[in-house]
Amino acid sequence: MAIGTSEEIKQFQQTTTVGIIGLGVMGLMYAERFSAAGWHVVGCDRDENYEQFKTKYGDKFEVVKNGHYVSRVSDYIIYSVEAANIDRIVSEYGPSTKVGSIVGGQTSCKYPEIAAFEKHLPKDVEIISVHSLHGPNVDPTGQPLVIIQHRASDKSLKLVESIMSCLHSKHVHLSYQEHDKITADTQAVTHAAFLSMGLAWCSCNQYPWETPKWTGGLENAKINISLRIYSNKYHVYAGLAITNPSAHSQILQYSRSCEELFTLMIQGRKEELTERVMSAKKNVFGHLGKDHQLLLDDDLLQQYSLNNYPPGKRQPNSQLSLLAIVDSWSSLGIVPYDHIICSTPLFRIFLGVTEYLFCTPHLLEECLQVAISNNNFRKDDLNFVMASREWAFIVSYGDFKLYKTRFEKVQRYFEHMFPEATKVGNQMIKTILKRVKDREEKN
Repeated sequence: MAIGTSEEIKQFQQTTTVGIIGLGVMGLMYAERFSAAGWHVVGCDRDENYEQFKTKYGDKFEVVKNGHYVSRVSDYIIYSVEAANIDRIVSEYGPSTKVGSIVGGQTSCKYPEIAAFEKHLPKDVEIISVHSLHGPNVDPTGQPLVIIQHRASDKSLKLVESIMSCLHSKHVHLSYQEHDKITADTQAVTHAAFLSMGLAWCSCNQYPWETPKWTGGLENAKINISLRIYSNKYHVYAGLAITNPSAHSQILQYSRSCEELFTLMIQGRKEELTERVMSAKKNVFGHLGKDHQLLLDDDLLQQYSLNNYPPGKRQPNSQLSLLAIVDSWSSLGIVPYDHIICSTPLFRIFLGVTEYLFCTPHLLEECLQVAISNNNFRKDDLNFVMASREWAFIVSYGDFKLYKTRFEKVQRYFEHMFPEATKVGNQMIKTILKRVKDREEKN
């Protein structure tokens, strides 16, 4: 990627101020890393946070009262705010933007972000947006970083790439339309699945790590991923689900897949269920050759349990949540491997979990048999179907307030486990990402 030599970057740094509007976890990560790399950084958060942030971070970068002070002096300004608030905040601070500067954002959905920039920014301002496809606690080295050159010269693009080079990420150049379609394809269905798991467990007052039937590597992965999602801020997922038009139909399809597969299960229609699931397997995984190396296995995932009893025999499970992910991809014509270059660390694990279920000999057939003949998970599956329907309903109405209420209720239910889950989850992710890297290098 053309980011210039170290001498060119030093020349840019002598004349460039980087502004960050919004010092949440990602905004802070950017501000601290840019400043440590030698850039002059000016940042702000809400007015009421000024004194607190100035005291805490003032020795690392310049903290100012609000976005007007950032906008009038910065050569590249990044809006690091919630997608639901992007239009209001850009309308407030956009008119103060320095003449000839570059503006971007790092929301997970670019359609409302670009619309806000086009609507509220002066015409002499260029637009280059970014999106780091990982959370703030993940090392950005080698992770995808989308750069969107929407309204800007190649010279300005080179400046933005130079600023971003200190993250050591893989730069991926897309249009905002391509970005939104890919992020929906890789995240909407899988987020819906693991959000629904958490809501279902909460609704039936169940901590899965305390229940013997939730044992085995797959269960460990599902529990860790669900808790990791609920340990974050609600807007990380609400923004993608509600503001991204491509996500709506996918989340609705996931709810529909859950309900239709569950109906086949409880009606004992084994042939139809098997035919549908095997068709989905062919559509999503049929291109994988016999020599394809699975990312995950039960022995690996057994290591990352939150329960205190010794690892035991894996409990047979219908795995409705995972069957519905692949059924949704199949119904939507999505082949997730097509977007692996823009995948988040969590998505690679989502993909690895479903790949393991569908491509491990005899495991999928075992799940289908359990789904038809074993009633042990019927109540859990029913709660899961209801949870997936509730999330689809909330997203279809675009209700951020209800999304937040429901998300934070589940979050409070599980929050006592977040420290341990984060520790175990980080270990799991580190191990799996090393496997990903090793496999990519081998191929």
